[in-house]
Amino acid sequence: MSEEKQGLAAADGAGRRLSDEAIDWLVRLGSGRATAEDRQTFRRWRQRSAAHEAAAVEAEALVQAVGETRQADQLRRHGAPLPGAAVRRFPVGRRVLFAGAAAASVAAVAVALPAFGPLSWLYADHATAVGGRKRVALADGSVVVLNTATAISLDYSNKERRVVLHDGEALFDVAKDAARPFIVVADGVEVRAVGTAFVVRVRDAFEHVTVSEGIVEVKMGDLPPMRVAAGQRLDVSEGDGFRLRTVDIDAATAWQRGKLIFNRRPLESVVAELQRYRAGRIAILGDRLKTLEVTGVFDLDDTDRILRAIEETTKARVTQMPLLTVIR
Repeated sequence: MSEEKQGLAAADGAGRRLSDEAIDWLVRLGSGRATAEDRQTFRRWRQRSAAHEAAAVEAEALVQAVGETRQADQLRRHGAPLPGAAVRRFPVGRRVLFAGAAAASVAAVAVALPAFGPLSWLYADHATAVGGRKRVALADGSVVVLNTATAISLDYSNKERRVVLHDGEALFDVAKDAARPFIVVADGVEVRAVGTAFVVRVRDAFEHVTVSEGIVEVKMGDLPPMRVAAGQRLDVSEGDGFRLRTVDIDAATAWQRGKLIFNRRPLESVVAELQRYRAGRIAILGDRLKTLEVTGVFDLDDTDRILRAIEETTKARVTQMPLLTVIR
C-alpha cells in the first residue's frame, strides 16, 4: 500500500473511531442515567479538537434524522399527511453503514427526541422536556425556572456567573453579588444583571428579554448596549436590532404558574405559543381561522383542554392524530 493510501486509511480509521465514540456518548446521555459529570465530560470531549466537534455534530444530526424518519413512519401508518415538507435526509457520508448495535441504540435515543425537546438537552446541565417546567436553585443563591423544551449550561468563575441558554425560555431570579456579574448568553446576545429578575427566550434565534424586577443590560454584536427596566420587554432580531416596549408582566410570566394568558390574540399566535408545549405539529387550515381573536386564561398542564376551548369559542373543528393536530 502506498504511503498516501496508508495515510488516508489511518485518517478514515481515526474518523470512524471518533464517530463511534460520539454515538456512544449520545446513547449514554440519552439513557436517563447520565449525570452532570457525564455531560461535562462530553463537553470536554467534543472540545478536544475540530475532529471531535465534527464527529459530535454528525452524530447529533444522525440522531435527529432517525427521529424525523420515525415520526414520518408513524404518521404514514396512521394514514395522516406528513407535517410540512418531506423528511430531511442527512448525508451520512462515510458512515452510511455502521454497527447494528450502535444503530439500534441511536434509534432508541431518537424515539425520545420529540418528548425531550432540543438536542441540547444531551449536553446541558439542566433541561426540560416538551411541556415541562423545572425550578433550579444555583450555588450562589440565584434561582432559574426553565420553561418547556429548555436547556441551559452553567459556567461560574471567581469573576463572573455565566449561564448559556441553548434553547427555550427561562426566568432568572438573580442573587446580588457586585463582584461577580450575572450574564446570560443566548445566540450571541448577552444579558447582564447584578440583582434582578428577568426572562430570556430563544427559539431558532434570540427572541426577547422581559424584565420583572430591576434593570438588565443587553448587548448584541456591535450595537450599543440597551438597558431594559422592570415592566419592559426588548425584542431582538438580527435584521431589525432592538425594539423596546411595555408589557403586562403577569401575562408574560404566567407560564411559571402553569398558565397561558391571551387578550384578543389572533388564533395563529395562540397556536404558535401552544405548539411549544406539545409534541407534534398543530396546523390551522384557512386564513379566516388564523385571524380569529382569542381571550382567556388556560391551564398549561392540560393542553388538550386548551384545544377543546379553542374549538368551543371559535366554532372550529379540531382533529387530533398522532403527532399532528388540525384546526379547520
